[in-house]
Amino acid sequence: MVFNMSIADNLFIHMCKDILEHGVDTQGEKVRPKWPDGTPAYAIKKFGVVNRYDLREEFPLMTLRRTALKTAVDEMLWIWQKKSSNIHELNSHIWDEWADENGSIGKAYGYQLSVKHKYKEGWMDQVDRVLFDLKHHPFSRRILTNIYVHQDLHAMRLYPCAYSMTFNVTMEKEGDFVLNAVLNQRSQDVLTANNWNVVQYAVLMHMLAQVSKMKAGELVHVIADAHIYDRHIPIIEELLERPVYEAPKFWINPHIEDFYDFTTEDIKVENYKAGPSVGVIPIAI
Repeated sequence: MVFNMSIADNLFIHMCKDILEHGVDTQGEKVRPKWPDGTPAYAIKKFGVVNRYDLREEFPLMTLRRTALKTAVDEMLWIWQKKSSNIHELNSHIWDEWADENGSIGKAYGYQLSVKHKYKEGWMDQVDRVLFDLKHHPFSRRILTNIYVHQDLHAMRLYPCAYSMTFNVTMEKEGDFVLNAVLNQRSQDVLTANNWNVVQYAVLMHMLAQVSKMKAGELVHVIADAHIYDRHIPIIEELLERPVYEAPKFWINPHIEDFYDFTTEDIKVENYKAGPSVGVIPIAI
C-alpha cells in the first residue's frame, strides 16, 4: 500500500532492489569486516550509487522504518559542532565498539574538523572556513571539507566513511540563494546507515543554509561502495514489502542565527508515520 510515497523511501527501495538484483557478491573474497562471532561479513555491493534529494521538496526521512532523528542529529553535531572524537561527549552508544579505554576514536571525524589551517584570512578549522566562505564568498567553487587525511589514518580507530562535503550555491529567479551539496562516502552499510547519513547531512544543510541566509537545496549523495551484508538480506527483503507513507513536515528553529547555537531541540518533524523497528541489527566490525 502506498500513500504518496516519500522520495527517500522511493530511492531506498530502488537502490536496495538494484543492489540485490545486479550487485556483486563478495562471498569467498578476503574481506576485512567480521561478525561478532568471527565469521567473515560478506555482502552484495554496487559501485558508484548516486542519490539526489531536493530539500525544497521534502525532508528525506524514510518511513519504511523509523529513523531516530534526534540521535542522528546528535551524532552529526558531535562531529560538526563539538568537533569531538570522544564518545563521552556523545549521547548514544553507537561508537562504543570503536572507542579505546578513554572513549577516544583517535584522530577521526570530529578531530579532523577541529584542526586549524592557515588561510589568507587567518587560522580556521574546516567548519569555520565553510561558514566564512558561505558568508563572504557564496559562489566560490572551493567550499568543501575533507576528513580522510592520510597522514592521520594510522591514528584513527575507524577510517571515515562519509568523508567529504562539497558545497555549491546557486541563485533562484526570485533572487534567493540556495545551498546545495555533494556528500561523498567511500563505503556504506545500507541497512544500518543509509537514511541515517542522509538525514544527518540534510539537517546540516538546513542549519548551514539558515545561518547563511539561504535556502537548503539539493543534497547529492555519492556512495562508492553501497553494500548489503549477507545477514541483513532477509531484513532488507522484509522492509521492501512494507507499506510506505508521506514524508513528514520538517521544522527548524527559525531564531537560530549562529551554527554553534543549534541543539537537537531545534529540529523537529511533524506527522511522521513510519513502520516498526526491525529489531536488533547485527553489526559487522
